[in-house]
Amino acid sequence: MFFTSYSFIIFLSIIFLLYYLIPKRLQWPLLLIASYIFYGFAGIKYFTYIVLTTISTYIVGLKIGNLYKEESKYLKENKGILSRVELKEYRTTSKSIRWKWLLFCMLLNFGILGVTKYTNFTISNINFILAKLGSGRQLGFLDIALPMGISFYTFKSMGYIIDVYRGKYEPERNIFKFALFVSFFPQIIQGPISRFDDLSETLFKEHNFDIKNFNDGMIRILWGFFKKLVIADRILVGVNTIIRNPDTYQGAFVFIGMLFYAYQLYADFTGGIDITIGISQVLGIKIKENFDRPYFSKNIAEYWRRWHITMGTWFKDYLFYPISVYKPMLNFSKYARRTFGDSIGKRLPVYISSIIVWFTTGIWHGASWNFIMWGLTNCFVILVSQELTPFYNWFHSKFNVKDKFLFRSFQVVRTILLMSAIRLFDCYRDVPMTFRMFGSMFTNFNVSDLFNGSLLNLGLSFADYIVLLIGLVILTTVSLIQRKGSVRDRLYKKPAILRYSVYYVLIVSIIVFGAYGVGYDSSQFIYNQF
Repeated sequence: MFFTSYSFIIFLSIIFLLYYLIPKRLQWPLLLIASYIFYGFAGIKYFTYIVLTTISTYIVGLKIGNLYKEESKYLKENKGILSRVELKEYRTTSKSIRWKWLLFCMLLNFGILGVTKYTNFTISNINFILAKLGSGRQLGFLDIALPMGISFYTFKSMGYIIDVYRGKYEPERNIFKFALFVSFFPQIIQGPISRFDDLSETLFKEHNFDIKNFNDGMIRILWGFFKKLVIADRILVGVNTIIRNPDTYQGAFVFIGMLFYAYQLYADFTGGIDITIGISQVLGIKIKENFDRPYFSKNIAEYWRRWHITMGTWFKDYLFYPISVYKPMLNFSKYARRTFGDSIGKRLPVYISSIIVWFTTGIWHGASWNFIMWGLTNCFVILVSQELTPFYNWFHSKFNVKDKFLFRSFQVVRTILLMSAIRLFDCYRDVPMTFRMFGSMFTNFNVSDLFNGSLLNLGLSFADYIVLLIGLVILTTVSLIQRKGSVRDRLYKKPAILRYSVYYVLIVSIIVFGAYGVGYDSSQFIYNQF
């Protein structure tokens, strides 16, 4: 049941209506039922996976929480009795038991994710190696379907269990509330990846109908539909034409294709997040923003602080920092400083941690080498940029251009072009092909291809380009206005006739200019596949 389907709109309307008609104490149970119904549309067979993750994480969370209580009680009862050595031994043993429970939970759930998502990728690589070694033996692929949203709900659950292990908060003792946290239907397709302490503040509370929340949520939903149907699904036609015909469309078309895909992905992903946050706001539930105008970033490191924010912070908090302070890594850091000098030695652990994180980020997006190359290329550019920091500082000390509009505009354009080029790995899904297409932009770039009418052969008419141009202008304008605060908050302060005129224009635009019907296929959101 896609967000843009008629069945989802009907489903959502029923939920909105029931949510504020039933007794308030039943609101969160209604959301749990709705979430499982929504998940059931993807296939009843997938329930096994999400239920297993929910139950295992819930039980282990309770176990770790009880171990903390037992430790606290024991230390209180034996205060002044145990020696310092005995206290240290007890704490070490207790921590070790908690760690084993955490490890069990993580191995089980990341194991489920690994088996369902990466088994056939592993088999294909083994078969490749066997073929290169001259072996005629080939392993057969397994018929394993990837459960909907498994990457997102696994990361949510494992973030929760790690936080409980760290003592950040006590475990949730109501299994049904925890099940709702894991399966909350607006988030399960493409995030954001919420933390339990953030989401639980409003997810389980009783909510009265609030007209401002309703209006703000509905306009956010409409804005998401506008991005998805008017921009993303329309530009998708041109992107597919270029990508699926690499022998025909090279050089200038690759350049156009990578820019098309950049804006398609942005409109698609942020459109889905807008719908998610809008639905939640109508229900009185607060979800953290997942984007902060990333296409206005001045470098790739800044871009990744503003794109898919919840994923980036998840990897930073639960992977990068733990690796960085892991005892073997600290020992390696000392060794590297002694062996290679302080300057290089202090960099190597950061490099290794960054490479591991970006490798994981890449393969999280998809079980194929193109995503791994995409992740590692992002890592390479960021690390090179960090190494060039002294040069940048020298340049800005000599030339006072850092705060000039033209230079900042150059930085923004440079970031967009760099990110678009790196995303060619995502477009072509074949690493050698990606390098060939990237190279064609320098060896076979024919500017006349952009002005001889060839762009009209991409499946997009002149009218489509006009709609896209207007849509992108609106998208950019809204982003610029957001620098001074929420557009919705500012709109809410305007006269009612203006607000409802905006709603009307959005609805009509979606109905009239949405890319569906003959020649189009209202597709699922791109991040559904992850």
